[in-house]
Amino acid sequence: MPSLMVKLYSVIFKYQQKHLLQGLIETPESNKSNPFGITSRPHESIAASNPSFTDGVATKDIRANPYSSLSLRIFLPDTAVTSSLPSSYQILNYGGYSPVEGRSHRKLPVMLQFHGGGFVSGSNESVGNDTFCRRIAKLCDVIVVAVGYRLAPETKYPGAFEDGFKVLNWLAKQSNLAVCGRLGAQNHIFDSFGASMVEPWLAAHGDTSRCVLLGVSSGANIADYVARKAVEAGKRLDPVKVVAQILMFPFFIGRTPTHSEIKLASTYFYDKTMCKLAWKLFLPKEEFNLDHPAANPLVAGKQPPLKCMPPTITVVAEHDFMRDRAIAYSEELRKVNVDAPLLDYKDAVHEFATLDVLLQTPQAQACAEDVSIWVKKYISLRGHEFSY
Repeated sequence: MPSLMVKLYSVIFKYQQKHLLQGLIETPESNKSNPFGITSRPHESIAASNPSFTDGVATKDIRANPYSSLSLRIFLPDTAVTSSLPSSYQILNYGGYSPVEGRSHRKLPVMLQFHGGGFVSGSNESVGNDTFCRRIAKLCDVIVVAVGYRLAPETKYPGAFEDGFKVLNWLAKQSNLAVCGRLGAQNHIFDSFGASMVEPWLAAHGDTSRCVLLGVSSGANIADYVARKAVEAGKRLDPVKVVAQILMFPFFIGRTPTHSEIKLASTYFYDKTMCKLAWKLFLPKEEFNLDHPAANPLVAGKQPPLKCMPPTITVVAEHDFMRDRAIAYSEELRKVNVDAPLLDYKDAVHEFATLDVLLQTPQAQACAEDVSIWVKKYISLRGHEFSY
């Protein structure tokens, strides 16, 4: 059974989350719509970014789209500059890291991370998500790009899903701009926003041919969508290649209840009632259906075929009512020979490895380490890891 601390925090969490969900449900429709969108709610505890290396990771916030609230937080581990080339970087007056142009830099895989929160809450800049992404960046030795997608109900489906794929396209653009910059052609490139800007950390250190998707709770649904879109896009995303995805406690549900959805309907943290409210807020009224493709990964007709999906590791918890559908999805992937291991944690609850108050538990740390061991076989570099 979960510890007393977990049970107490679950009571507090459910009270606060139900209050939020009910308040959003009762908000008049005319006050909900917001095309620009929001990526965080006032009650979230936000961690400030720090572009200098603190605890082994530097962070910065950027906007990927001036026409929406879509935001990104980049986590760069100091292993990118802790190398045999210590003079390959400089510290500017403002205290942040900036790569020196014209010198070789260590290249790291890029991991897109989608936070949880039932599509209606959470933030890529929250204290809990910041701590989790720092841990993953160090353990996996990757650049983590945490996506601040637009929340519901201000932005309904498919807004958050489209935001995820926009960021993947943005990564492809950044990679191509970096190449143009090295060829001296960057100043001649323009787009609908004017002169294109290169993100220096990604240009110097990002290797988008080794791209991983990581989704937590509702973020796992977004990650799976982005993986499918990447498969469909194929070479149009070059040089970006999604080599693996990590689905942690996916926010999957369906019209016909599974065994866990019956047995654990009133379990810790997100229960079935809260989950349904979240889906009502996320899906447009005319599309509400628990077998919606965004909610149920195994509905008939979803494309592309599962055999085309990237290697996918799935994390589930014993006391998560959504566990059975995630397990079933993992099983279907294995049936078509996709590398799709399942990590099932005893006495664990939904988001046990990512919630702020649970991040320092041994189980949360062990989960992050387990995930890093698996993903490294898909992101390890066999060739030369420095480039100009």
